[in-house]
Amino acid sequence: MLKSLEELVNIIRERKNLKTEKSYTNKLLNDKNMCVTKVNEEINELLEAIENNNNKVHEAADVLYHLFVLLESSGIKIEDVMKELKKRQNIK
Repeated sequence: MLKSLEELVNIIRERKNLKTEKSYTNKLLNDKNMCVTKVNEEINELLEAIENNNNKVHEAADVLYHLFVLLESSGIKIEDVMKELKKRQNIK
C-alpha cells in the first residue's frame, strides 16, 4: 500500500524534472494557482461523494494525487510531512 504512494511521489518528482509540456502533472507543478484550485476542487468533490455515498474512493485518490503535486510544487517533501506525523504520535 505505502509502496504505491511512494511510487506516485517518485513519478511526480520525475515529471517535475522532465519539464514535459504534455504532462498534466508537469502543468500542475508549473502553475501553482492551477494546482491550488485543483486541490480545492477535488476536496469539495470528495466531500460531496462522502455525503452522497458514491465515488468516494475515486475522489479520495484524486485528492491524494493533487495534494502530493501541490506539496512537491511548494517544496514540501512528503518525507518531512511523515516525520512530523511520526513526532505527533508521541504527543498525548
